[in-house]
Amino acid sequence: MAINKKEIYYKSLEAVNRRIEKYEKEMDMIKESMEANDVKTDYDEDNKGQLLGDFEKYAEYLNQAQEMKEKLAAIDLDHYSETVNFGSVVETDKDLYFVAVPIGEIELEDGSKVFSISTEAPIYELMKDKKAGDRFSFKEKEREIKKVH
Repeated sequence: MAINKKEIYYKSLEAVNRRIEKYEKEMDMIKESMEANDVKTDYDEDNKGQLLGDFEKYAEYLNQAQEMKEKLAAIDLDHYSETVNFGSVVETDKDLYFVAVPIGEIELEDGSKVFSISTEAPIYELMKDKKAGDRFSFKEKEREIKKVH
């Protein structure tokens, strides 16, 4: 399988941008609902409190997604390291990982899948600073790092 780090990066960025757009839309809809409630004289206080709570929840999600976008922007796509660290694409005998932000599974153009994980992920802690040929055990399964991109 030919690994295209730039494709993985841009697919990750697309996923983060979709999240940002989704959260912004949710917040806009909540704002509209709150403004509509202000016009009514018999609005329900509980409903307004729920809307405010939802707005704050989506504001936090939006903040997290924007932080993920900033982290992605810090990745040097041309940098190569022999050891697993932030920005690495790690090919194991079982899966493919992109150490960047916690997006989860991303499907590539060729149909293959890569797991975008953060440096806080438990599996990253097991792979950190390892290189091709090194082994680690995750969820009671032995894995071998085939290549670090």
